[in-house]
Order: sequence, then structure tokens, then C-alpha cells
Amino acid sequence: MVDESIFKAYDIRGVYPDELDEDAAYLIGRAFVTFLKCKQVVVGQDMRKSSPSLFVSLTKGMTDQGADVIDIGHCDTPFFYFCTAKYKAGIMVTASHNPAKYNGFKFCRDGTIPIGGDSGMEDIKRLAVKGKFQEAKKKGNITKKDMMQDFIAHNLKFLNKKIKGKRLKIVIDTGNGMGGFTFPKVFKDIDVDLVPLYFDIDMSFPNHEANPLKLENVKDLQKRVVKEKADFGVSIDGDCDRCMFIDEKGDYVSSDFATALIAKQLLKTHKNALFLYDLRSSWAVKEFIEENGGKTKMCRVGHAFIKAQMRKEDALFAGELSGHLYFKESVWTESTIIATILMINMLREEKKSLSALVSPLKRYFASGEINSEVKDKEGKMKELVELFKKDAKSVSYLDGIRLEFDGWWFNVRPSNTEPLLRLNLEAKSKKKMEEMRDRLLELIRK
Repeated sequence: MVDESIFKAYDIRGVYPDELDEDAAYLIGRAFVTFLKCKQVVVGQDMRKSSPSLFVSLTKGMTDQGADVIDIGHCDTPFFYFCTAKYKAGIMVTASHNPAKYNGFKFCRDGTIPIGGDSGMEDIKRLAVKGKFQEAKKKGNITKKDMMQDFIAHNLKFLNKKIKGKRLKIVIDTGNGMGGFTFPKVFKDIDVDLVPLYFDIDMSFPNHEANPLKLENVKDLQKRVVKEKADFGVSIDGDCDRCMFIDEKGDYVSSDFATALIAKQLLKTHKNALFLYDLRSSWAVKEFIEENGGKTKMCRVGHAFIKAQMRKEDALFAGELSGHLYFKESVWTESTIIATILMINMLREEKKSLSALVSPLKRYFASGEINSEVKDKEGKMKELVELFKKDAKSVSYLDGIRLEFDGWWFNVRPSNTEPLLRLNLEAKSKKKMEEMRDRLLELIRK
């Protein structure tokens, strides 16, 4: 039996073994191979206690269905993507930053294109739940492959060794997640003073949740950056595909500002390139990138949508407010290591502190993302459009609703999994931001 609730919008995730067990993993392995008709699959795993057992069952399902498995061993998400790009399909056994009792699977098809709710996940779920498969004429084999040196070399291509600047001190907090597996391997060849924080891998996350989007999870890093008089800090999530930066004063750098700074750095070697930013980002991101010679387009939230738009538009880089930073030169996938290396290049080259580099982006006042429980999400969004469209300069349905006005804008979008509406709002004055934030929250929660 396979519990249908473990199939999410972007991955499979559930409590082990109550919701996701070895029997389910076996059937999911067979379903994946049946759906993709693939002959080879890259499979890696994080270091959760349940990962080895799920890996065995998953890969048995694949080989029974006739596919060969390329076992890359332990990995984080960027390393998994790098390896998958060399083949046609991949699965990572991981539950990202979720607590230790969870586990799951992340799927990719040819070109590291993610498999999600509208791109094959429903088909895999249907096949796994049904549990009826055509027997393969020949079973597949499992081959171990070490691709770490190639991965290290790929990341180091982004380091500008010609820049002569001061030796930087950096604090990196991997939160006891899988970043502690790859970051030390890459950074041993980078000329910086690296201060490791919570590098010991323990997927019970004993020090804090490995989710840098929550401010309480970066407090230790903020204190350590100030104590060490470091140039900046980096907070990494559980599977290493999201990061947040902390400046030398210990202040949190929002991911949309990091997007703008990294875009500026990339523009030094990629003139007139196109950059994507998610629709929750500050007006300042578009303005700043275009001031530095880049082109911009807005994108909706969610890695599957962003990666698809990057390919379609041939974008060089994209940034999401959640800390996902995507690089064309890394097969249109996230890389926290490349983002950190580009930040090193920037500080050495600009000879300015991170807070000084961020300062020009602090032009407006943002509400941050605020969640409200709403039963009729679509009805409420229609109601808001009717109330505000008369005065709006533009109305967009790219992701939920986004309305722009002379001195402010707001976006309201629904959660995929919960009865929630998420509000983001920005204004040219703090007073206007607070006034419209409070008015919208009252209307949403009415």
C-alpha cells in the first residue's frame, strides 16, 4: 500500500515509517522507471537514519523494472543535480529541512528538469498506488560512481583567483544538514578563513531547524559573525539548495537583495544578460539590475516554474525570496556554493563591506510575507481585485494576484497545500506600507 498523501507539489515527503516505508519506496521505484521509460537513474541520499533502508528498496524497485542505478552515495541537492545532468534521470532520498522523522524523494528527468504535480508526479502516484507493473525482460544493475572531484572543479570555475583583495573571513552555518558534506570539500581550495558552524551532519537538527528563512534559525550565525568580526555569514538549509546571507554587522540580507547583488556581479562577465526575480521581490531588484546593464523579467514562485521559465527565456540567473538561487551555468538549478563564491568575488573586487553593498537597495518598505487562514482562497482574491482594480496601474495573475499602484504594490497568492493566503506588500513610505498592510489583512481575514 502507498499512502497518497506523501505525494506533494514538488516531491514526495512523509513520516517514516508510518506514511513512507520500504514497501512504498519499492513501488515508487518501479513507478518512476515505468513512467520515464529510463534505462539509467542516478540515485543519491542524505544522511537521515532511514535513508539507507529506503535507498535499498527504492533501487530494488528500479532494477526489478529494468533500469540500471548509478549510486552516487551521500549528496546534497546541488551535487545531486550536477550528477543527474550527466545522465537522463535522478532521484534523491531526502526530506530537506524537515525533522528527522520525515523522509522522501526528489525527482528529476532528462536535463535535471524537476518532476512535479503537473509534470509527472500524478502519473507516478497512480502507478505506485495501483502497484501493477509489467515484468522487465532483464533486471538492471547498481554501479557506484564517485563524482565529487568533478563537482568541486565545477564550483571552483566561478572563483575569480585574479582578484587581489584582503583575506576574507566567512562564517558558514550548515545547520547540521547536508551542506556539511559538500561545503568543506569545495572550500578547502578557496583562500578564505572559514569558520564552520554546525558542520557535523545530524539530521535530527539538534541546534536549530535547518531553514534559513526563519529568523530564529539564524540567530547563532548572526552572533558568530559579529564575534568573529567576519566579513559575512551564510545560512544553509537541510539539503543545501537554499541560503541566506548575513552582513558583517550581523544583519539579515533578504534574498531579493542577494539576487540583485549576484546579478550585478554576473553582469561583469555577461553583458546584457537576462535575470529573473520572483514577484514578491522589491521594486529595487528590477531597478538595480537594469541600472547595471541587465535585463529583467518577473517570475512566479516555485522552483519548477522558475527553471522552466529560465530555459524558455534563456535567463542567466534567477533568485527567489525563499533563498533559492538558480544558475544557467549550473544546468538551471540552485547552487548555494556558487552563490557564496560570487559573494566572495564581489567583496574582494568592490573592496566594500556587504552592508555597504546592500545599502543602495534599501529604497522601499516591505511588509514581509504574512499568512492568513482563508477557506475560500479564490473567492477572496477575486474580492480584492474588485475592490482595488479601479485605482491600480496594472493587475497581474502570474501567481495569485499582484496589483501595482503609484506608490505601492501588493501580491496575494494561495498556498498549494494549506488553506492560507500569503500577502506581500511594498510601498515608497513606511507609513503607506503599514496603512495598506493593515487594511489588506483586515479585508483578507474578514
